[in-house]
Amino acid sequence: MSIKIEIERKFLVCNSNYKKKYSSKEKITQAYLSKDPKRSVRIRINDKKGWITIKGESDKKGISRMEWESEIPLKTAKKLLRICLPKSITKIRYKVPLNKEITIEVDEFLGHNKGLVLAEIELISKNQSFEKPNWLGKEVTGIKKFYNSMM
Repeated sequence: MSIKIEIERKFLVCNSNYKKKYSSKEKITQAYLSKDPKRSVRIRINDKKGWITIKGESDKKGISRMEWESEIPLKTAKKLLRICLPKSITKIRYKVPLNKEITIEVDEFLGHNKGLVLAEIELISKNQSFEKPNWLGKEVTGIKKFYNSMM
């Protein structure tokens, strides 16, 4: 897997209308080996697959950062989750197609973050425009308390 620049905007979700349009959903459990703001290392299990992701420091607006991700054996991911920093995150992720280019990922958090619903939109460029659905609320891009690594 190659290193890429992730360009992403994040929003609070203000109603459940996204559930009328989602194309798939999955349960995700993730935790962090490192939460250093300059580089985080995440272990994730979803759909019986394991993943390791390394993310660099966000730009000043919190929109873009370096990201590297690779699938790892499920057994390895489970072992690594046991040595991660406290508080794993569990969430249900809905993938909601917006148009031919954009799919919005809506995360309903469970456990200690229950009730929080966030939407992430990955874009091709920082200036890419999109039509905002009525279920997207306040933009929280760059607000650190909404970073998964800070929850």
